[in-house]
Amino acid sequence: MFKADIATLFPEMCESVLNCSILKRAKEFNLVDIKTHNIRNYSTDKHKKVDDYPYGGGRGMLMMADPIYRCYEFVKKNRKEDLKVIYLSPQGKVLTQQKIIELVKSKNPIFLLCGHYEGVDQRVLDLIVDEEISIGDYVLTGGELGALVLLDSMVRLIPGVLGDDECFLNESHYNGMLEYPQYTRPEVWNNLKVPEILLSGNHKKIKEWKEQKAIKITKKKRPDMLK
Repeated sequence: MFKADIATLFPEMCESVLNCSILKRAKEFNLVDIKTHNIRNYSTDKHKKVDDYPYGGGRGMLMMADPIYRCYEFVKKNRKEDLKVIYLSPQGKVLTQQKIIELVKSKNPIFLLCGHYEGVDQRVLDLIVDEEISIGDYVLTGGELGALVLLDSMVRLIPGVLGDDECFLNESHYNGMLEYPQYTRPEVWNNLKVPEILLSGNHKKIKEWKEQKAIKITKKKRPDMLK
């Protein structure tokens, strides 16, 4: 079973997505075990304080190391396994399909740390984080959206979640190419017709057409991928 834990200041934000669509179905089918943890619950401060001003000056607040580390220790103890800790950060390596495939094959539960404010005390990052991942070269207000993007992209590759591996094997990026164009009923819409080859029933020719279109689209939209 795929296991993941999200350490966040906004668990309700994560739960709203985890309880919808494919992620919800994967949970109901007992194919995944994804839990959210409110970092505030691990603060020893009576006001549940989790941030403070940075040493050396600078604007904004930093998340404190101790509540995060306590959350990590709690999850590790309850999972009874070593965790693969990923910090969602704009400084991390940009997420790719190959990285997603690699993570899905990981044997260890995934612990996703969502930063907020101006970031996280470097000491806890140095102590527990195995890898930093970014979902793009831009900055968000927190790591929650990045964590959800990562989880969604991983969960859909778990056997049984989509029902058939064909659902993702020919998708864009999975095999290093962009996906071919697709059509559905009606055959004619707005005077635009579905390509005749797709109506022919000739599976060999259809496969060749799809492969040729995938190459053409990749060359047009993402020539860097062909290199």
